[in-house]
Amino acid sequence: MPFDNFINIPFNKDNLDRFHIRYSIFNALKVTMPKLKGNLLDIGCGKMPYKEYILKNSKVTKYVGLDIEKALVYDETVKPDFVWNGNTMPFDKAIFECAFGTEVLEHCPEPEIVLKEVYRILKKDGVFFFTVPFLWNLHEVPHDEYRYTPFSLERHLRNSGFSEIEIKATGGWHASMAQMLGLWVRRSPMSHKKRKYLSMVLKPIIGYLIKKDKPNTVTFKDGQMITGLYGTARK
Repeated sequence: MPFDNFINIPFNKDNLDRFHIRYSIFNALKVTMPKLKGNLLDIGCGKMPYKEYILKNSKVTKYVGLDIEKALVYDETVKPDFVWNGNTMPFDKAIFECAFGTEVLEHCPEPEIVLKEVYRILKKDGVFFFTVPFLWNLHEVPHDEYRYTPFSLERHLRNSGFSEIEIKATGGWHASMAQMLGLWVRRSPMSHKKRKYLSMVLKPIIGYLIKKDKPNTVTFKDGQMITGLYGTARK
């Protein structure tokens, strides 16, 4: 299988900025997949990089992709199944057993509008899986709206009707340092020669920090650093 940056994720000097976030999102998805079944809605689906993996490795029987029209430039082979305006999803209520949105909610100006729509289209006991960044550069400007704490995210979910909310960190202090080093060396302004050299120097350090990190032990207390959040909520 070739590297794709979503499922088969390279760890090399060219991918130091993206490795941890993609790796942690995929791990969060794998942990959550036993809860996913039936009809699934992928919100903000992009090019649906997880579609084939989910269909082959879970009880999901139908995968539907939804995105904002012109959210990105699609090719001829991958397009969303449905588009929407960000306010009302083009579905009847209670028709999906599960839904997920990876790195989507930070782009929503009014997150509870989206979350209430997710709640509406889910069947009773339906599951919503989500990930959001916490430590990440500005992106898709000017449509980069929020960085959530676990407390604000839980409040938005409860306000939208959800219960049985579980929120966990994708990484703690070590991963945060690794992610910042990766972002700095791959994305900050510097010469090509300097970037190439520093990437080679920092790669083993970043790898060590990621291995050292124990996200399952992270608790949301004063002084804690996190890379991002993932979790589930139930209708």
